Amino acid sequence: MSANQTSSIQDQALRFVVLDEEDLAVMSAHLQDALLDLADIAYLPGAQRFALVVSRIEWQSLAAGRQERRRAGFHFEQVSRVQRIGFGQNDPALQLQLLAVSFTPTDSPAGEVRLTFAAGKAIKLDVACLEAEMRDLGDRWPVSDCPKHQLDDANAAR
Repeated sequence: MSANQTSSIQDQALRFVVLDEEDLAVMSAHLQDALLDLADIAYLPGAQRFALVVSRIEWQSLAAGRQERRRAGFHFEQVSRVQRIGFGQNDPALQLQLLAVSFTPTDSPAGEVRLTFAAGKAIKLDVACLEAEMRDLGDRWPVSDCPKHQLDDANAAR
């Protein structure tokens, strides 16, 4: 494979369909440390869909020594209830940092999706089953810094 072919593979946009907890774990890893504004969150009760758009870290670029972000959208289907924890919906200046997305079964296949954000904030979704999709929405752009985690320092020391 040539360098140009490798570059084009790395430049491909991500797209995930989530139907189980393993799929969700992969999606969550790609969305870790994504930033979002409240204006980029929508719940459509008639369609039972919860959707949002984030600026996610381009982890493949970071591994190659470039600090970049990319817009990504994701949504959950069959959502019957949305609960915000630690914040209201009327703070337009609030920016959230997504730490993880998880699923806890309640009455299988139903369960609770939890979007955990920094500073103790969260969104809880009651879902009939785990069904979601994530896709990148455009080109990457350079950023001046990316979050560093203690684990990053431990791995670098090895």
